[in-house]
Amino acid sequence: MQTSSIQTDTDQERKRAQAISLLGRGDPALLEAVWARLEDKPAYRWLRPPEIGLVMVRARAGGTGQPFNLGEMTVTRAAVRLDGDPALIGFSYVAGRAKRHAELASLFEALLQQPDQRERLEASLLAPLADAAAAARAQRAEQVAATRVDFTTMVRGDD
Repeated sequence: MQTSSIQTDTDQERKRAQAISLLGRGDPALLEAVWARLEDKPAYRWLRPPEIGLVMVRARAGGTGQPFNLGEMTVTRAAVRLDGDPALIGFSYVAGRAKRHAELASLFEALLQQPDQRERLEASLLAPLADAAAAARAQRAEQVAATRVDFTTMVRGDD
């Protein structure tokens, strides 16, 4: 029985992390449009108002080598608590200097924790964001494939 509970918690954590990623990388115009259409906008207070800072980006040579510091990147982060239920806290991390984007992402992340809001927001917000991300990945893969070079070696016979 406890294994089922652990799997459910892990699944919820995975879904939440995926939503935070989609909201943080998504089109701010789409977030703004969905927020404008939202009929019952929640009251909230800031736990961490949108703030801009730097994070160190780490990489690996060839994707498998030793990690190294690639450089710094500007990030905007925010955290909100929805009024009425102290357990609903939304977080966001957005690349660049985008305070409004971070604000909306944290609000939607908190709203996605409400079962009655989750299904509606998955259809109107997360699905379009996931589709746009998949399309961008496919376009990048197509661009990379166009520049791919296959090296072949021809072997001469012993004649």
